[in-house]
Parts: sequence; structure tokens; C-alpha cells
Amino acid sequence: MTPIEETARGVVVAVAAGGAIGSAARYGLALAWPTPVAGFPWATLLTNVSGCVLLGALMQVIAARIAPHRLVRPFLGTGVLGGFTTFSTYAVESRSLLAAGRPALAAAYVLGTLVGALLAVRLGMLIVRWLGFPTVRHPS
Repeated sequence: MTPIEETARGVVVAVAAGGAIGSAARYGLALAWPTPVAGFPWATLLTNVSGCVLLGALMQVIAARIAPHRLVRPFLGTGVLGGFTTFSTYAVESRSLLAAGRPALAAAYVLGTLVGALLAVRLGMLIVRWLGFPTVRHPS
């Protein structure tokens, strides 16, 4: 096996392992907090927003490190948090709310998730800074 193939295999294994952990956590949350028919999908909203807080924090920590391990981002970012967050379910649930004749609730869900996710990434970054991790300044 060439070094490139070995590196690629390591990344695939890291993403797969992380994805298994993240999607199991998401599934557990969905079981614990099921969405009633035509009801607001609180579990998915919580999953996506909390995943975005963690992703913002992770990226801030990784950016502050001089040389993080090469598998940290694939395992935690793409794997765990990619498996945990579920924007495909968000799309299906939005469509289900529309099909159930609840366009206002669907719009609130679509916009609430989008705004919440964007603010959550920023919040995660700010929490890491508040905890004392250094801020990385990139040259302009």
C-alpha cells in the first residue's frame, strides 16, 4: 500500500468511526424526544444547533493549535459531528410540515434552524475564546 493510500484509508476509518458515534447519538436523541405527526421537530432542531455549537468550538480549537493530529478534524468534525447533525432530516421534516398544511410552522422551522445554526457556530467559537484558548489571527 502506498503512503497516499494508507493516509486515505486512515481518514476513511476515522470518518466512519466518528460517523457511527455521531449518528448513534442522534438516533438516541430522536428516540428520547420523538416528533408527533405534524408537530414541531424539536429533537432535530436541538441536534443541529448543538452540533453547530460543537463544530464552531472544534474549529476554533483546531485553528488555535499549531499542528493538530491529522485525523482530529475528519474524526470529530466530519465523522462525529457530521453524523450527529442531520440536515437531510431537517429537509424531510420541513417538507412533512408543508404536506400537513402547516406552512407557517415549516417556515419557522426552516428559518429558525438556519439562523440558530449560524449563531450556534459563532457561539461555539466565542465559548472557546472565553475559556482562554488563543485567538488565531490570519494575515490580511
